[in-house]
Amino acid sequence: MTIETDVTIIGAGPCGLFQVFELGLLDLRAHLIDALPIVGGQCAELYPDKPIYDIPGFPVVGALELVERLQQQIKPFSPTFHLGQQVQELRAIEGGGFELRTSAGTEFRAKAVVIAGGVGAFQPVQLRLPGIEKYEDRQLFYKVRDPAQFHGKKVVVLGGGDSALDWALNLVGKASELTLIHRSAQFRAAPASVSKFQELAQAGKARLLLGSVLGYREEAGRLSALEVTDIQQHPHVIETEYVLAFYGLSPKLGPIAEWGLTLNKHQIVVDPEKFQTSTPGIYAVGDINWYPGKKKLILSGFHEAALAAFAIKQQLFPGEKIHLQYTTTSPAMHRKLGVPD
Repeated sequence: MTIETDVTIIGAGPCGLFQVFELGLLDLRAHLIDALPIVGGQCAELYPDKPIYDIPGFPVVGALELVERLQQQIKPFSPTFHLGQQVQELRAIEGGGFELRTSAGTEFRAKAVVIAGGVGAFQPVQLRLPGIEKYEDRQLFYKVRDPAQFHGKKVVVLGGGDSALDWALNLVGKASELTLIHRSAQFRAAPASVSKFQELAQAGKARLLLGSVLGYREEAGRLSALEVTDIQQHPHVIETEYVLAFYGLSPKLGPIAEWGLTLNKHQIVVDPEKFQTSTPGIYAVGDINWYPGKKKLILSGFHEAALAAFAIKQQLFPGEKIHLQYTTTSPAMHRKLGVPD
């Protein structure tokens, strides 16, 4: 049976969740689809414990906590989630609206579509050593689901970005030995995180090795060590029980690239007034979109979701004047949000 809704949102990360809120304030109902099995996008899947410092009103908020608060915020609008499935087909309907079909065979008919797919269907960049894939999800991990399993163990973290530094810092003092290996002295992480880890390394609480992983060793059917050549070309053998590899993500738009939308590299071009794509009725918010001056920030995505909601309302009700109402003072908004009189 085809599901009919005002708006279908592709992506259930922070921007997709906040899009529900902004649409709900304008009496528009939404269904959300996400290829991940959980709500929250990258915040939940890749770095749930990552602290975020630039969300207005929160001096600091954990990524997973932000997702949980957003879910609480949109409860009054009763969104429906369709997780673990990817939108594979999207086509315009004669007379207006769109039909969508997912990898699970779920079909939708929506008056408008919002793409909030983050960086797209992303895959971690893998450690390229012959045969090491047999240790994946046993001793080799590209994301952390249970940090406690590394406590009291010898752990090697690979990479020089925020994820690598964040987890390295998180596990210092919890792992029995913690080594961070990065190919050069140039890091892509926050300078404060790099400085903090370097201080810990100088104090002997962790190890920092600048070099490249060229091989590995096995013992009794388990990964036992990594073979590393440092930037001075000296060989090292680093004993380890677990390897956490954070070489970044390889973003792929997947089926989105086949929908005829104007693209700028891997991003969808939108106009910064409505955040509408080159196809009327299809909008894009968050990291997946591009316009002059675009900044890939969650708070920017929240702003984009607000303007997209007003544009969608105007599109669906062209003869109706859309009034801006403030949630602090509007009785109508309070009723929608369940605020007591």
